[in-house]
Amino acid sequence: MKNRILVTGGTGYIGSHTVVELQNSGYEVIIIDNLSNSNADVVDNIEKVSGIRPEFFELDCLDYNGLDQLFTKMKGIKAIIHFAASKAVGESVEKPLLYYKNNLVSLINLLDLMPKHGIEGIVFSSSCTVYGQPDELPVTENAPIKKAESPYGNTKQINEEIIRDTVASGAPIKAIMLRYFNPIGAHPTAFLGELPNGVPQNLVPYITQTAIGIREQLSVFGDDYDTPDGTCIRDFINVVDLAKAHVIAINRILEDKQKEKVEVFNIGTGIGLSILDLINAFEKSTGVKLNYKIVGRRAGDIEKVWANPDFANNELGWKAGTSIEDTLLSAWNWQLKLRERGIQ
Repeated sequence: MKNRILVTGGTGYIGSHTVVELQNSGYEVIIIDNLSNSNADVVDNIEKVSGIRPEFFELDCLDYNGLDQLFTKMKGIKAIIHFAASKAVGESVEKPLLYYKNNLVSLINLLDLMPKHGIEGIVFSSSCTVYGQPDELPVTENAPIKKAESPYGNTKQINEEIIRDTVASGAPIKAIMLRYFNPIGAHPTAFLGELPNGVPQNLVPYITQTAIGIREQLSVFGDDYDTPDGTCIRDFINVVDLAKAHVIAINRILEDKQKEKVEVFNIGTGIGLSILDLINAFEKSTGVKLNYKIVGRRAGDIEKVWANPDFANNELGWKAGTSIEDTLLSAWNWQLKLRERGIQ
């Protein structure tokens, strides 16, 4: 029997790539997603990439009874990877209650039901937003948690505390929290990638949609930050590299290799690139010129942050290996594939 893993938000961007990597590693995957920011046909594309069709249930993690029934029906789930969350920084500033409800209650429901159904571990999709603007760069896992710059960032901080408190209370749960930096790119097959509903909230889909003519112009928010070219600096990580970190984390939980019941790892490249660096790399790797303009700063944005990934590299044996050029080219190939499929 293959070990069963539940992936919440599994038709989403990072979720779908992680499902493929789990299947490639011999796990049986069950996906739940409410399809609020994804489409059910992603399941078809997962099957095209991996050759295996995961079980899919359209279900919201806010639906406690629905989750309870699913765990009863799909017996033997060993662990959960929890992606399902609202994730746009700007939107969270405008709609804080939506973010607190979606992102906190979904996790609480899962943690409440895990002991009842014998589910022993959870890998939580956290974020470098928990560090706010770090005092020292690159940022390690020991950096202080700063007051969040946005409700979205705050939900990640609170969820980490919820997990720690739940495990500390004696609940029979193990957890690994992966603090991602900025996931970008697409699967090299161009069958999976980032496809937001409506106007993209993330940078690279906006770049590729602008490059192909769906969006008229890309706005770069601020060029007066304390950085070499005045634009924000981020640590951009390839989504497939990121997905592989989740498989290693699941292996670590199920093989009882954790040093502590709750562990935290930074998942990044260790390289800081500015927004203009990224635009230049996109133009270089694709040969496509981008129409962009500098506009004012955006609420909730952090000036600069990049990872010190040494702990994940050494302890997990995981390392980001895909170049920024190959990553951006994969995102562009995905956008071209979407056009072939008639998707704008």
